[in-house]
Amino acid sequence: MSLIKVDEAREIILGKIEVQGTEKISINDSLGRILAEDIVARRNNPPMDNSAMDGYALIAADIESATPENPVKLDVIEDLAAGYNPETTVKPGQAIRIMTGAPIPEGSDAVIMQEDTERNGNSVLVKDRADVRENIRDAGEDVREGETVIHKGADIRPSHIGMMAVVGRSTVFVGRRPRVAILSTGDEIKDLDEPISGPCIYNSNGYMLSAQIKSAGGIPSYLGIARDDEKDLMEKFKWALQCDMVVSSGGVSVGDYDLVKASLKKMGQEMLFWKVAMKPGKPLAFGRIDDIPIFGLPGNPVSSFVSFEQFVRPSIRKMMGATQLTHRTVQAKLTRTIHKKAGRLHFLSANVQWENGACTVSPAQEQGSGILKSAVNANGLLIFPLELAEIAEGTQVTVQMLE
Repeated sequence: MSLIKVDEAREIILGKIEVQGTEKISINDSLGRILAEDIVARRNNPPMDNSAMDGYALIAADIESATPENPVKLDVIEDLAAGYNPETTVKPGQAIRIMTGAPIPEGSDAVIMQEDTERNGNSVLVKDRADVRENIRDAGEDVREGETVIHKGADIRPSHIGMMAVVGRSTVFVGRRPRVAILSTGDEIKDLDEPISGPCIYNSNGYMLSAQIKSAGGIPSYLGIARDDEKDLMEKFKWALQCDMVVSSGGVSVGDYDLVKASLKKMGQEMLFWKVAMKPGKPLAFGRIDDIPIFGLPGNPVSSFVSFEQFVRPSIRKMMGATQLTHRTVQAKLTRTIHKKAGRLHFLSANVQWENGACTVSPAQEQGSGILKSAVNANGLLIFPLELAEIAEGTQVTVQMLE
């Protein structure tokens, strides 16, 4: 099976991913979830014209000549707090003491700030003029009845939760979070806290993938380590198929002990591809068993990390009904010349910085599928196009941000 391009691989994968169901939850629990319905305002906000300041509601023409040296005296006919309707109408020569958020009384057309006044019993001295509609917020200024204030597919942020409360929603429908099975493979892999010696290494991929799944919005189900034994692999994959998606790491290359592909084939997997024209992450298998998507990621940690971000993360987010499936990209100026062989798209661990309005990107000096330290110190992946062999210092390049 020949290598396929990254965009083609992603298109094949997403074409096989189905959106999961929805569930109704409290808005208090909705942060970070994917909205599964449009949020529509059922009334204006604010519901009526109201004051933007603590001060006095009055007629602007009455105080047109007001200055600190020659203040204008008005009769105060009422005190009006937010949440209450005015009981009187403002007439020439009158004012109503008004609090922020209180409805604008009939007859008045401006609010003068409290700082520009001096109260004296049942009257007030106004020391500055005001324009008509000054310090008045219009009804529906924030939200109008019938307006869609948040669209389906949005990642719910704190501001979204605030807007849900503004329009009176205590519960909301969100996409169901998929359960994702994680399986690490290899006789050389040891779990944390196990005795370790010689050529053995800790199972970093299992824990890193679990964190990446949580970051994408899924629910990780860690199944431990499968040995380089077909029987053990098939037994663990049977457990894994109880989840909505399966992600394994290791065992998808061309070595004698890379048994993942063979084991899954015996279990009936529809193998769609297993080599992608990218670095790191060339050996990546994708297929399905009974409509359950299965990803076989490379065993090297950086390869596993990058492959997850390009293919698994978008798939989890599609399952939840997200609109934005991939990380955002930015354009940045390259700080040093970089080289590679043409023929594969490279993802380089890199650090993006903004200074004085300019965006620059510095690739890590050490790049390699086993050098996880480069990813630890990076906030983005510089995309080095497949057809290029060199990009000169100062060139604008595309960087995928790792937020």
